[in-house]
Amino acid sequence: MRTLLFQAALLCSAALCSATSQARVEVEAAQHQRLGPILAAKISEDIAPGDYEALLKGLRAHPGKFARKIVLLDSIGGSAPEAMRMGRLLRETGFDALVPARGVCQGSCIYLLAAGHRKTVHGHVGLHRPYFPSGDSARAQAAHHAERYSPAAYLRAMNLPTRLADDMQRIDPYHMRVLSTEELTRYGLN
Repeated sequence: MRTLLFQAALLCSAALCSATSQARVEVEAAQHQRLGPILAAKISEDIAPGDYEALLKGLRAHPGKFARKIVLLDSIGGSAPEAMRMGRLLRETGFDALVPARGVCQGSCIYLLAAGHRKTVHGHVGLHRPYFPSGDSARAQAAHHAERYSPAAYLRAMNLPTRLADDMQRIDPYHMRVLSTEELTRYGLN
């Protein structure tokens, strides 16, 4: 089954890479020999405000039934609230998540990975506490949380241990901790 998922992801990756757009969010339909029609979303680079709308627009442009929906992740993170919005959309629309062998999923990208019904990691996943727009002070964090940004509640909704949110908060934003295979399994990310 993993081989089929990986083959499907390679096909989708090739289709997405051939697109002329340099957007951070791309959505394409493809035909897999064994699986049939699949829908692939690729999210790369920085996650920024507006990416949710780009994802929604891409999904609306490809209505219909698909044998599989896969989101390919190769992102260095970015806006945590935007990643959570995108993650909720991916979960609601039935996507699996894949970090390809040459891909990375770090920082707020973790929320996209968490959203996948099935999660497959061949690349690297890194954790750190989110950057806060007003600085990394306690007051800035309190103001940020007042915006209803709750990593623990999000992870709970994705059926993942809230320990992941606690562990993320312990890692300075300027330091990355790459997760081992055992840690990915313990957090429910692989």
